[in-house]
Amino acid sequence: MKGTLSGSRNACSSFVSVTMLALCLAAAITAHAQTLTQISSDPFTVGPGQHATEVEPHVLANGSTLVSAFQTGRIAPGGATAIGWATSTNGGSTWTNGFLPGLTTGYNNGPYNAASDPEVAYDAKHGVWMIATLPILNSTTTTTGVVVSISTDGMTWGNPINVGPMVTASDKNWIVCDSYPASPYYGNCYVEWDNPDSGDEIWMSTSTDGGQTWGAATTTANDASGIGGQPLVQPNGTVVVPIETSGMSAYTSTNGGASWSAPVTISNIQWHKDAGGIRSGPLPSAMVDGAGTVYVVWEDCRFRSRCSTNDLVYSTSTDGVHWSAVTRIPIDATTSTDDHFIPGIGIDPTTSGSTAHIAIHYYYYPKSSCSQSTCQLYVGYISSHNGGSTWNTPVTLAGPMTLTWLPNSQNGLMVGDYIATAFTSGVPYGVFAVAAAKNGSTFNEAIFTGKGLTVPKTGPQLSSAGDRPLHHLSDKIERELPERGMIPPPQRSAKSSSK
Repeated sequence: MKGTLSGSRNACSSFVSVTMLALCLAAAITAHAQTLTQISSDPFTVGPGQHATEVEPHVLANGSTLVSAFQTGRIAPGGATAIGWATSTNGGSTWTNGFLPGLTTGYNNGPYNAASDPEVAYDAKHGVWMIATLPILNSTTTTTGVVVSISTDGMTWGNPINVGPMVTASDKNWIVCDSYPASPYYGNCYVEWDNPDSGDEIWMSTSTDGGQTWGAATTTANDASGIGGQPLVQPNGTVVVPIETSGMSAYTSTNGGASWSAPVTISNIQWHKDAGGIRSGPLPSAMVDGAGTVYVVWEDCRFRSRCSTNDLVYSTSTDGVHWSAVTRIPIDATTSTDDHFIPGIGIDPTTSGSTAHIAIHYYYYPKSSCSQSTCQLYVGYISSHNGGSTWNTPVTLAGPMTLTWLPNSQNGLMVGDYIATAFTSGVPYGVFAVAAAKNGSTFNEAIFTGKGLTVPKTGPQLSSAGDRPLHHLSDKIERELPERGMIPPPQRSAKSSSK
């Protein structure tokens, strides 16, 4: 299934499968509507998917091509009816969309009942795009840990290729390729995931032939556990993997994935549990600048009195071993009631250091103390033209959204565990889910991107240079349920001291 969407929301009315959804979503889009482009929609009505929903998008750019992937038809216990993709070959002006073949029973009679956690990579040496996903079966039968679909143009995709050993469950996969011609491991691609049945043990696998075959899965040097790892490649070929463990951590490989270090600590995590039953948490969002400096962003409450709400914070490293002090991104004052979560960072790969162009999309509540019926959900955007020294005034892209408009999942109401930002020709594009009121029992949630966003070099600048952590408080960070089961998320717990 494939369709083409033009570069503006109004043009969606000419595309039959998204007409009603685009009209209904208008109520959830603010005065910045002219910057939003809908890039896909959920056409499926087969159960047990919650129609019409799209969640958890990722995006990557290479030249003028942008490829995004996301869940379509979210299934409450885990995964989705299909994995959708949307591709632009002209720098975001127009988009073509479709669904991965040979993957799920809900689309083209694939072998798996559902699939989840899609991420995009590009292998410059072999000239192929890849989308990595988690395959899910509604039985005790084991499946391969991860599968990878391959395309030469980002629009025609092959059947999935297995990665990793057979397991009963896997979670939070991520994929990256070494596309630096001067790297000794140019053309290597790396997949990360964890095994919930062994305490979220971390696994890695490497391909050297454009994703056609994958090496034996390996663990870190100390068989570490973690969740949400995002491997990144530096120009010298070193792979750095920021990941949530007992805190925010990172591990590395300097030999093309032959072995992986034990994780080092980036920072502890101090987290305010986001209200209303929304699915969220302090998972990392990470990106590397043009010179190889790694940025890791997550939600954290250390700069807020009594851990009352979350800022977005970040740390940087040039080697994956030594990390900077945690810095607050000054979206608003530390006295505000805004709560920020689910960030997606992008960095212009042609920039670096003190002139690195950084863009972050994120979700937020204007008032952190709210309930499922009163929380108002928005999508925001903020950028820096100087490597994070100062930040431009944030922009609201979408909202308000009511949480009852969101589909359910085993870990709460869902827009995604992650969103993403990518640059093409110096222009940032984010991908994110936007929802509107249901039409009866039918959801209205689709994937959008912002068009016309920039990283200004002039105008008011925001700084957090004088901000300091205020305490060691944190809500308990509950272990996520993997993409299976129907246990509801636990209730909010009392504040505790963060170690």
